[in-house]
Amino acid sequence: MAQMIHIHPLRVYYEDVDLAGIVYYANYLRYAERGRSEMVRGLGISQNAMKAADRVFVVTRVVADYRTPARYDDELTVETVISSLKGATMVMDQRILRGETLRFEASVTVACMSLSGKVRRFPADIRQKLDIF
Repeated sequence: MAQMIHIHPLRVYYEDVDLAGIVYYANYLRYAERGRSEMVRGLGISQNAMKAADRVFVVTRVVADYRTPARYDDELTVETVISSLKGATMVMDQRILRGETLRFEASVTVACMSLSGKVRRFPADIRQKLDIF
């Protein structure tokens, strides 16, 4: 599997911060979700089509480290890489940076499941697209 990095830029808005102007901790998880969603979309994977075929991506584990705070109006970058791809799960490592300064990092385990909650292998076409990352 190649080690390609997906880059998703974003800006911190007033609604994202607390009274001190620092990004509220839970919003880093939202930023990471956007990075993963945009990576999947960029690979040509339609999550709506997956759902119609009784497959969805489900986050099953997050290990997160908050390094230095991001603040109102910061321009951030979400970096996403797939570090492990198995039959029904993948691990996506993510970093959120302002310039070269690491603000947040996480390792996110995502499973492929049916709508009823049963673990399912990634369909071959989906796996092929994910495998290039």
